[in-house]
Amino acid sequence: MRKLMVAYSAGCLGALANSLAVWLAGDLGITAALGVSIAPTLSPHWLYPRIVWGGLWGLLFLLPFAGSRPLFKGTLLSLIPSAVQLFVVFPLKTQHGIAGLGLGLLTPLLVLIFNWIWGVVTALAIRFGR
Repeated sequence: MRKLMVAYSAGCLGALANSLAVWLAGDLGITAALGVSIAPTLSPHWLYPRIVWGGLWGLLFLLPFAGSRPLFKGTLLSLIPSAVQLFVVFPLKTQHGIAGLGLGLLTPLLVLIFNWIWGVVTALAIRFGR
């Protein structure tokens, strides 16, 4: 049970880091400068579901591989929510098309970067949370 709680909590922390990075990139105009229309407002309505889903994605870290290599594991596991966002959420749940290209051509790259932040922070939180 402890491993489950640590993985979920670490995923939530990773999602908070991810969300703050997405918000900051939008707020500073970085995403707009890259031609990507992602600039969320930092609000509980936007943040809450992201943190819950980050915690759920954090349960992937219970999979037994790359045990002593947290950065590798975080990087590899960050590809799973990235793929879901790019190939399920954007085309099926929003009107932004495959890979979110309706938001801009560099959207897939930004999704990979932001989800990498989630993966690395989650992996490190698990590593130091033991």
